[in-house]
Amino acid sequence: MRRIAVAVPILLGVSLLVFILLKMVPGGPVDGLLGPLSTQEQRQELETRLGFDQPAPVQYAKWLASVGQGDFGDSITKQTAAGRLVWDAFRNSLLLAAVAGAAAVAGGVALGTAWAHSRRAASRGSAAAASVLAVSIPQYSFGVVLVAVLAVRLGVLPSGGMSSATGAGGFTDSLRHLVLPALTAAVVPLGIIARTQRAALLDVGIAGLMESLRARGLGRARVLAHALHNTLPSLLTVAGLQFGYLLSGVVFVEIIFSWPGLGLRVFEAISQRDLPVIQAGVMISALAFVVMNLVVDVLHAVIDPRTAQ
Repeated sequence: MRRIAVAVPILLGVSLLVFILLKMVPGGPVDGLLGPLSTQEQRQELETRLGFDQPAPVQYAKWLASVGQGDFGDSITKQTAAGRLVWDAFRNSLLLAAVAGAAAVAGGVALGTAWAHSRRAASRGSAAAASVLAVSIPQYSFGVVLVAVLAVRLGVLPSGGMSSATGAGGFTDSLRHLVLPALTAAVVPLGIIARTQRAALLDVGIAGLMESLRARGLGRARVLAHALHNTLPSLLTVAGLQFGYLLSGVVFVEIIFSWPGLGLRVFEAISQRDLPVIQAGVMISALAFVVMNLVVDVLHAVIDPRTAQ
């Protein structure tokens, strides 16, 4: 309950910060809608209709009251509910984040475990190099390389979108469209999770622990499973943070692959100065990040009840 109470002022702070920053940006939706040849009377009429002629505190208070009722206003450019536009895009981002997050956790745990557990210097060096490369490589460049090789040159996977133009591919077609953006989005979180997993295994003393448990007659697989269980709290923390990042920080991935997610929607709204959509997108991103942290805290308490004290 205490964590939920802390989340409320965080969301309020985010809403106020976004509102102030958007007010400081030169130009506005009126400029974008009417263009440079509009008259002063036309501008004033549109500002009055949109409520932009009111003092900034009044605008913020009215908007916040509407958001409290689940109403983010209407998109200025599309003339439809901003909340609906953003929610539809968020669901697509959620799908991408779930697949990319699962791939990042699976690959990161495997890579980090091999890095910490392998007795061969060559294997440890390869795992370390792969982790550093994953963290360092720009997502944009990695995505372009995947498109050039797998989509353009080899033609084994589609280069973008969520489905084929015919719309008749079904689940298999959607899955094929998901592979490249998910791989691109997963690469950086995978490297971070691998480094965290290695550090956690070294902290629990994996070498000594495995020797001790194997001396008691436990098999290699059971010993390794026991060691991995001890790293769950740190893995849960970093995986939760990376999943929150995937929900709101994969704008380049969505642009490269024309994935109709939240990042692409907000990017388009910024270029069009569509304030309601921008505000709705940022608020839903912040809410998703807060909820993700609450879920991680709950799971922490389940795994280790001492953290709930």
